[in-house]
Amino acid sequence: MFLLDTDHLVIVQQATQPEFGRLAEKMAGYEGSDFFVSIVTFHEQILGWSTYLSRAKTQDSVVRAYDKFRRILVDFSTLQVLSFDGAAAEAFDSLRNRRVRVGTMDVRIAATALALNYTVLTRNLVDFRKVPGLRVEDWTVAS
Repeated sequence: MFLLDTDHLVIVQQATQPEFGRLAEKMAGYEGSDFFVSIVTFHEQILGWSTYLSRAKTQDSVVRAYDKFRRILVDFSTLQVLSFDGAAAEAFDSLRNRRVRVGTMDVRIAATALALNYTVLTRNLVDFRKVPGLRVEDWTVAS
């Protein structure tokens, strides 16, 4: 089972080439039910667009932000979304107690994957490889 980090999900959402082509090709070798996203990724995307909206100076920017909210809502209604539950919170606390120096949102995503024994698909290998016991892969690079 695989947990898409926010960066991999954005590539899927935007079909960013050439990364999307490589990612889609690898994903095609698995069942769609093997892929998940975290509610933390939803949080990250909403936070980013909330910040954009709060700084909007034109109505075009406001319209763009609300369109992004709608698209995120549609995307997440069709994805398998994992909760940040008690097991993930426990893994998060353990990582923080071990002084793993990675951003809070990334630690939450890593903790979710650890709690479920999933592999994180991410471009951010530098940070996620700091998490003990976490399996990480970047499917956007050429093999």
